[in-house]
Amino acid sequence: MSCNSCSSDINSVPKGCKSNGSCNTGSCDKLTVFDWLSNMSLPSGHKPINIFEVRFKNGRKHFYRNQDNLQISIGDIIAVEGNPGHDIGTVSLAGELVKVQMKKKRVAMDSEDIKKIYRKATQRDIDIWHAARAKEYDTQYKGREILGRLGLKMKLSDVEYQGDGNKATFYYTADDRVDFRQLIRDLASAFSIRIEMKQVGLRQEAARLGGVGSCGRELCCSTWLTDLRKVNTTAARYQQLSLNPQKLAGQCGKLKCCLNYELDTYLDAIKEFPKQDVVLKTEKGDATFVKMDIFKGLLWYTYRENRSKWYKLTLEQVQEIITLNKNQEKIASLEEWEADLIEETKADFENVVGQDSLTRFDVPKRTNKRRNKNKNRNKKAGGQQTQNKNQSRKPQGAGQKRRNPNAKPLGVNPNKPNPNNKSGSATAKQGAKPNRPKKANANQANNNPKGAKTQVGKNPKATNPQGGNNANRNKKRRPPRKSANNNKKEE
Repeated sequence: MSCNSCSSDINSVPKGCKSNGSCNTGSCDKLTVFDWLSNMSLPSGHKPINIFEVRFKNGRKHFYRNQDNLQISIGDIIAVEGNPGHDIGTVSLAGELVKVQMKKKRVAMDSEDIKKIYRKATQRDIDIWHAARAKEYDTQYKGREILGRLGLKMKLSDVEYQGDGNKATFYYTADDRVDFRQLIRDLASAFSIRIEMKQVGLRQEAARLGGVGSCGRELCCSTWLTDLRKVNTTAARYQQLSLNPQKLAGQCGKLKCCLNYELDTYLDAIKEFPKQDVVLKTEKGDATFVKMDIFKGLLWYTYRENRSKWYKLTLEQVQEIITLNKNQEKIASLEEWEADLIEETKADFENVVGQDSLTRFDVPKRTNKRRNKNKNRNKKAGGQQTQNKNQSRKPQGAGQKRRNPNAKPLGVNPNKPNPNNKSGSATAKQGAKPNRPKKANANQANNNPKGAKTQVGKNPKATNPQGGNNANRNKKRRPPRKSANNNKKEE
């Protein structure tokens, strides 16, 4: 809940009251207590209590007595007694709940330490108060410079001005005792005001400054937690948490206060479990405790001699084994008892809403169809080219019956001379070795004399007597051209 000044405008941008924690309605304050007795009338014969709870900067609260019976309600800005002068604060609680808060903080009703309320704050008081609050940041910055110059081992965490602007309280944290007498003199001469030093703990510092915890919410100590109880590592051990200081510590550097929230529930659930120092005796050796799952009722044990494997048992099985060991009986092994463990099957459910996929609202990735079509065309064209190349590189004799290479070719008489060859050398169309010189390669073709032509780059299947297609075999071979050079070489 927030006040009306925190509402949004037309552009859905929150305005904000910009009161820096001084909201008049009391709903934006830290450590706010809801007065659920405000609408109830007192019984007859009882007078309303004349003590009010007043809140100051960063949740600091004190009790003040209304001696003059002023008409004061929650959210009013009032001027109260200071030391010296007066201070300005906001009424945070009134009525019968003030008695509960005083009892909680151990403040007596007739105590002389309760100061009095002067009046309701005037506009002049409020202006002086806001002007004093505006100087707190610069004062803190200059105070840290003076602190660093003196070399004192202390941290200046916050500065709070009194409502009349005549006194400033410096809050600091330090591990050891610090002599800050010279610091007070330097601060008083620098700001010309009354200086008061107040040491706070690390938790009080985090409560004053506020922040966001690892859970994603505001710190409990700065929002609703009024008393800071002691937290031990025993609370983490009972809850089976790893003793990692980085995960268990809060912003104050101490153990998180939320470790105490569920501690009572764990203590009640752990009563049925055996102690962790109980040893299970088996024929294979003694087994020691490793870890447990309190709410599922499971425990893990391992052998002392071989700790590489853990064995999961239920609480009933462990209690039964302990009973057998008390009767001087040993079980065979943990493997047999683990095999008897029947794990609880998860109940199947029907996905009615359709929330089974985490990416159901994601926009699918758009692909360029035109680009994919071009890629497919190129792939098809490249596949056909490779197919044609593979066909042209068909191995010799593919699709034909194998013949004896030494056998004579059909229809060719080796003794009959070739009419096309005038040199008289016997050559056959197919199968017979010609008497002419071998084919020249590409390098030899360049060295041939002018006019000599060689069959370079042609398909060897056409002249290979043992390979090639039938169509190439039946083709008529062109007679070689007459050349003087060829005739000389043949002779």
